Amino acid sequence: MKTKLVLWGTNAQDERVLIALELRPKDNKVDVYTFPESVATEEFSQKMMNDWRNDAPLEFPEGFSKSERELTITESLLPEDLKVERSDVILRAQTEWAFVVLSTKLSEAYQHELAEFKERVEKLESFDDELWAGLKNFWDKVQVQVRERNLFREHADMLRDHTNALFTRMKEMRNKLDEDFQRRSKDNMARFFGTLEEIENKIKEGLRLQPLFDKLKELQREFRDAEFTREHRSKVWERLDSAFKSAKGQREESHAGGGGGGGEASPGERLQRRFDGLVSAIDKMEQSIRRDREELDFQNRRIASTDGQLEAQIRQAKIKMIEERIRSKEEKLHEMNTTRVDLEKRLAQQRDRDAKRAERDKLEEAKKHAQEKIAQEIKAAAVAREAEEEKLAKAAEAISSEKGKKKPKKDSLLGAISTTLGETLEDAVDTVKAVAEVVGDKVEEAVENAVEDIKEAWQEAKEAVAEAQEEETVAETAVEEPVAEAEAAEETPVEEPIAEAVAETPAEEAPAATEPAEEAPAAPAEEEKPE
Repeated sequence: MKTKLVLWGTNAQDERVLIALELRPKDNKVDVYTFPESVATEEFSQKMMNDWRNDAPLEFPEGFSKSERELTITESLLPEDLKVERSDVILRAQTEWAFVVLSTKLSEAYQHELAEFKERVEKLESFDDELWAGLKNFWDKVQVQVRERNLFREHADMLRDHTNALFTRMKEMRNKLDEDFQRRSKDNMARFFGTLEEIENKIKEGLRLQPLFDKLKELQREFRDAEFTREHRSKVWERLDSAFKSAKGQREESHAGGGGGGGEASPGERLQRRFDGLVSAIDKMEQSIRRDREELDFQNRRIASTDGQLEAQIRQAKIKMIEERIRSKEEKLHEMNTTRVDLEKRLAQQRDRDAKRAERDKLEEAKKHAQEKIAQEIKAAAVAREAEEEKLAKAAEAISSEKGKKKPKKDSLLGAISTTLGETLEDAVDTVKAVAEVVGDKVEEAVENAVEDIKEAWQEAKEAVAEAQEEETVAETAVEEPVAEAEAAEETPVEEPIAEAVAETPAEEAPAATEPAEEAPAAPAEEEKPE
């Protein structure tokens, strides 16, 4: 836990100043350094935050001011004339530093007790079971404080080192204990390495990752309670961390390969991934707050059964520190929940946009399909019409060759065909335009109607052509019969009376004999021909 703090604030004249705070745990004091903005350059402020705050030596420039404050739970760390933007940082440092001071005092008490053991060990000439048991009880008491985190790591390490030195000097028992511990640590390291090697091989083979992740987590929990030397613990941790990274990399590659060939994710997918990550972070934060509350309940229960005033003060300081930590985490959790609500709204909007876009794409595809289908129908109808026109042209040519005087009828017939086919094409074009303007769910219906219109128009054209051919055939028959009778009358009944009239009667009576000849041609039949 850091005992130095650097942040920007303002003084009584509302001038911007750089404020540095340093805790002196043994004296229960806080040194407050104030640097005006003219002195606190960008380079110096960076050195203060990166070097001095991490206990690196740094020479202060001239022009700073220093004051001393008593560390208490109730009073602020800063003088009244100094203000900072992040007051919560000051409050949190105050609660943590109170715990630091109490932990330092506890460490000093243990060091004093350990010094008494050291004097007794140095006076030993032979191994003493009672002193061994007392030293062992002392170390067990220290271990309890270490497990409950009432002692800092450096204090616990120092006490452990001194205690180990005393145990080492207590003859073969300590030597044997060290040898046994080394052996257990080596055996544990070998066992962990064997298990990790199996997991790494399975990851390389591409087996299912979730069981491997579960196995790694279980191994991590065992690692925390296993007995290791510092060297062995470091090696096992590096191997365990490497296995986790390998599994995560394999999972990311699998996700990239299954998500559209590694292409760029859509906005909806990116939002969904962000939302899922936020939900996971919220769950972890809630679990962390729940653990802190359990720790707080534990400290509240234990504070009633403490052995001395110092331990009670330590537990009270830990309670303050845990409460401040819970408050800070709950603020972050509130911000995360606010972000979650915003992401849920954005996800809903994105889903609506995706649905509308998919509907538009579907309509465009249906429209394109309809246009292609209509174009194919028109092309097929055009080919059929060309074949029919060729047949009609041949029929009209045959009729024309038989009766040259029927030419007006051919022209009339072809005109009717052209008019009918032109109307058919106009109907088809109108139908195509109508279908092209259709948007929505009725595209397919419009296509079917358009095709039906084309078929009906084409059928009407064929019926018109057939009707015209039938009328032409009737007209030809009606014309050919009177013409044949007229020719027969001219050849037989008319010539004989003329000859008789010339021979037997006077010239004045000849017209009466020729009257049938004038009726024979049946000229009105020519005028009745259909045009």
